[in-house]
Amino acid sequence: MHKKFITRSLLAAILLFSLVSSACSQAAPPAAETSPEPATLKIAVLPILDTLPMYVAQQEGLFAKHGVQVTFIPVGSAAERDQVINAGQADGMINEIISTQFYNRDKIQVQIVRFAQTATSNSAMFRILASGKSDISIVDQLKGEPIGISQGTVIEYLTDRLLKAQGFSKEEIQTIAVPKISDRMALLGSGELKAAMLPEPLSSLAEQQGARVILDDTSKPEYSYSTIAFRKAVIDQHPEAIRAFLAAIEDATNLINQDPAKFSNLLSEQNLVPAPLSGSFPVPKFATAGIPTQAQWDDVLEWAKENGLLSKDVSYQDSVTASFLP
Repeated sequence: MHKKFITRSLLAAILLFSLVSSACSQAAPPAAETSPEPATLKIAVLPILDTLPMYVAQQEGLFAKHGVQVTFIPVGSAAERDQVINAGQADGMINEIISTQFYNRDKIQVQIVRFAQTATSNSAMFRILASGKSDISIVDQLKGEPIGISQGTVIEYLTDRLLKAQGFSKEEIQTIAVPKISDRMALLGSGELKAAMLPEPLSSLAEQQGARVILDDTSKPEYSYSTIAFRKAVIDQHPEAIRAFLAAIEDATNLINQDPAKFSNLLSEQNLVPAPLSGSFPVPKFATAGIPTQAQWDDVLEWAKENGLLSKDVSYQDSVTASFLP
């Protein structure tokens, strides 16, 4: 009887183990079914040179290589870019420090994760040009002369910093607001504006059309750069996608810097250079992994406060992060 009891107990234990094992195997789906889909990042892209590494990463399959899906949302202006970011229709963008400071003046909405492009001592991003119909040929002749700019932007910041570095006093720097670049170029060409600040490659086009380069940011490249920024909510939700995106951008940057001419056609295909410069505008080298320094952040913040654009400090530590760089 004792043996029968043991046998029955053993059979019951075996049956219970089988039932539990069966239940567990049914409750746990195959590993392949639980693998998450690659995150999709939506990037607002302006038709500017700084976006070239993104297009190279797309063309060369580098986003897929690093396991992230990327969709580009074309925008025609910084204002349109900010609209789609604020509406949550885009996750990331190319912007500048002043833009991020405006976003984060009350709460942290976006974070800078990388330089997009930087000026160097050999390669300009912005230039102050004089109209070919003016008599301006040297920097000192810009004293007291209205320079066409877009107010409250990196254009105004750079104009101020570059001229002060040349010894200009605040009173000697005169500007006039001409927000649309096309209008600025037209007025410069007609001579109605004697001087204007323009980004590349439009400054090269203006020079081709008769304007004279008076000063550019190669003299003070530490003031001139663009950044890649993402909405903080997206960074918090998809940190690995941000890391993968930046790894792909780094690969693309290396490809461009190794053989810039290889991607000249892409500049034209994506309308990153004006048609008259197609095939002749040299592809610049691009900034490798890095972020703006505290000193660069503080200088822009000081300028914004001095000019009444911001009334309080904005945190560098909360607005800029190197955590996702490869």
